[in-house]
Amino acid sequence: MHEMSLAESVVDLVDYRARRDGYQRVKTVRLEIGKLSGVEPEAIRFCFDEVASGTLAEGAALDILEQDGQAWCFDCGQLVPLAARSDPCPECGGFRLRMDEGVAMRVKELEIE
Repeated sequence: MHEMSLAESVVDLVDYRARRDGYQRVKTVRLEIGKLSGVEPEAIRFCFDEVASGTLAEGAALDILEQDGQAWCFDCGQLVPLAARSDPCPECGGFRLRMDEGVAMRVKELEIE
């Protein structure tokens, strides 16, 4: 379960930033998770609660925004939506795809006190 190490990294980043900037508490962490990133949102949610204990993010709400996948198809020359990394191009059935959107996970926003 790589989500545990990802959740630890998110909490470390949030905790560091909150302490550095002198905040007392993190109320909400807004994460963007791409549907092609291989990260399970529900697993991150579970792990986040576990690893946030004892940090400024303890008790913070985790708001997850899922980003759709998108790829450039070299066969038909179109930007196409993509639901999974192994899917073919929905327009021409080709597999020569460059994934452009939905492959990352990032902290988008913090709500703090």
